[in-house]
Amino acid sequence: MTYTVKAGTAAVTLNETDTVKSVLQNIAIILRTRRGSCPLYREFGLPMDFLDRPQPVAKTMAIAEIKEAVETFEPRVTVEDISFEEDANMPGILIPIVEVSINA
Repeated sequence: MTYTVKAGTAAVTLNETDTVKSVLQNIAIILRTRRGSCPLYREFGLPMDFLDRPQPVAKTMAIAEIKEAVETFEPRVTVEDISFEEDANMPGILIPIVEVSINA
């Protein structure tokens, strides 16, 4: 079964007991965390080298960075697909949507 995670500002639930919800929440946190911004865990998150690049280049770079980060920091999933949604209110803003399957 596959699940979809969209980068955004969803609420974080501490001590989540449901495995699926916990995994999906972790992926959402990875997507919105800039590498180097977590004290004592500086390698966590996305390097965000794709920022301020032309959209076609940014998409390609972001796909590679997202896939690597999700598979590194959430080993319970396999990344199936990564796509992007454009923000209607802010042209040029890409919102990543990651489709994953949870490993048994």
